[in-house]
Amino acid sequence: MQERGDGGAREASGRRARGQLESDVLAALWAADGPLTAGQVREALPGDLAYTTVLTILSRLYDKKMLVRHREGRGYAYAPVRDEASHTAQRMRSLLDGGSDREAVLARFVSELSEQDEHVLHQLLTGHDARTGDDRPTEGA
Repeated sequence: MQERGDGGAREASGRRARGQLESDVLAALWAADGPLTAGQVREALPGDLAYTTVLTILSRLYDKKMLVRHREGRGYAYAPVRDEASHTAQRMRSLLDGGSDREAVLARFVSELSEQDEHVLHQLLTGHDARTGDDRPTEGA
């Protein structure tokens, strides 16, 4: 697999990596100010995808309960069920749950964090909000 200049992974054949188009569609929806139609999603994506391809991906994401939709004209406008951070956290949790040695996976994950990410994680675990500088109350307090 190769990395493209625009950040999307491509296979040696020039096709998108499996799941990449779904990720691209979700990224376009997360970047939007509100729900988007298939045509609007198509315009937000790099390349020249067929409208039917975008519609198929939106339908698949809707069937997976990752999107909600509402009628707009003769079609639908789509929005993500969860924000990007929640989606990524759920994926991380799913991967962690699928491993056979949870402690080893967590240890490896933490050992490969950047110094900045390690600092943020430490602050989150100790109840200090790194973004605002506020301390969160601990349970039972």
